[in-house]
Amino acid sequence: MAETPRREFLKLTLGGAFAAAGIALQRVAAAAPMAQPTPFSADSVLDMARELAKSPFKPPSAALPDAFANLTAEQYLAIHHNSNTAVWNDEKIGFALEPLQRGFVFTSPVLVNVVENGQARRLVYDRSAFDFGKLQPPVDLPDMGFSGVRVLRAGDDQGWRELAIFQGATFFRSLARGQTYGLNARGLSIRTGEAQGEEFPLFRALWIEKPSPAADALTIHALLDSASLTGAFHFTLRPGEATIIDTELTLIARVAVDRLGLSPMTSTYVFGPLDHRHPDDARAAAYDIGGLQILTGANEWLWRPIASRETLQISAFADVNPRGFGLLQRARVFDAFYDDDARWELRPSLWIEPIGDWGEGEVILIEIPSDSEFNDNVIAQWRPKAGLAEGASVSFAYRQFWCWSPPARPPLATVVNSRGGKVGKRRRFAVEFVADLFADPQKAAQVTAQVSAAPGQIVSSRLFAYKERRAIRVVFDLDPGSESLSELRIQLKVGDQPVSETWLYRWTA
Repeated sequence: MAETPRREFLKLTLGGAFAAAGIALQRVAAAAPMAQPTPFSADSVLDMARELAKSPFKPPSAALPDAFANLTAEQYLAIHHNSNTAVWNDEKIGFALEPLQRGFVFTSPVLVNVVENGQARRLVYDRSAFDFGKLQPPVDLPDMGFSGVRVLRAGDDQGWRELAIFQGATFFRSLARGQTYGLNARGLSIRTGEAQGEEFPLFRALWIEKPSPAADALTIHALLDSASLTGAFHFTLRPGEATIIDTELTLIARVAVDRLGLSPMTSTYVFGPLDHRHPDDARAAAYDIGGLQILTGANEWLWRPIASRETLQISAFADVNPRGFGLLQRARVFDAFYDDDARWELRPSLWIEPIGDWGEGEVILIEIPSDSEFNDNVIAQWRPKAGLAEGASVSFAYRQFWCWSPPARPPLATVVNSRGGKVGKRRRFAVEFVADLFADPQKAAQVTAQVSAAPGQIVSSRLFAYKERRAIRVVFDLDPGSESLSELRIQLKVGDQPVSETWLYRWTA
């Protein structure tokens, strides 16, 4: 593209397409489903991100018509699309889109564009596409834009099933076939868990390419903006037994920035068998995910169970070129929770496989005290050691698996249950490992457990083998003394050879 046409394109896109976002949007008659087309190519969003980085950050206007300015959660959740109004609903291409209403906590506008034959057309707000429940907004609503988009996938019964939602800052979520929504992903985080406060980037606009009828994938481009940087994202959604989202991103720094969080994910953990902070509850447990799995660059498998916390806990797992990490739900039976409404056992796991070398950094796990099952209080992310200098750019790529279980699994015994409780002045823990190896009593008898605590002292450790469950339980007592924190570690071995993933846990008083 020549320089002058390229500048004219950027001027048109950045200047003329951001009306609702506070950067000047062209007005289109409410009757039109889409605005006028503009040229679009694979490099368009990156060009926009680079151009945007030359100017100071201007947050989008979150102003809303009075009818939507103070919606409750119940009022917002009552708003839904009228049947057969989804974009591509009748085109038999396997995907459809439902732009989402602004309101409640979703006040920031996101421009939603559809791309076809190299032309992008902005979706225009249409009041008639929504059923507002008991809410009665005025008939002459302006084009207020959208808060995001819901992606639908053609189901086996000729109907639609939800595949993904992009809504709020850089949040998005997906799920595998047969699951209910659980944890959320984010495009990027900045200074999460830091004392100076977190910076929340946002997606200003999405461009969704119309797939061909033969395609089994959907491509979404996103323009990221924040006070510190801008960015261009390229998502490829591939539905199946698991939903795979290939993610490519380039970041451009407005100012020097560090403490970046790559592939951040957030989830909910209220209580479980490692803690007893909700004893007066009819349920056995309540959590989206049970732990953090890491496959290190040195090919070691780590499992870190999550627990309900009374104080903020931040754990860092240093690594070089990690091979994978994610928040997983391993409890897949109803009896683990006894929750007929939430059905926690149907929530997705999210596993990240880096593409290429990510260098030095840390997998960061943040556990935040919370009594509400409606708040995300667990955060995991990769934090690169190197930051970005002003004006610098960096690119990353990774693959997400929204799944029942990750495709990469330890070729070792895995943890299926972690329990903890008080015994006198000590703490007792019971950790159960499962492997086919343990079905053979002779081989199970050769297994030893390396159990350590720092600080604190392990005062007893016993192994119990259960042939019928293919399981070995490690039961040990921790004497913390006067300490209020202890890092615990277990690994099963036969001779000098590890036969289990490494169990890690931080006990806090």
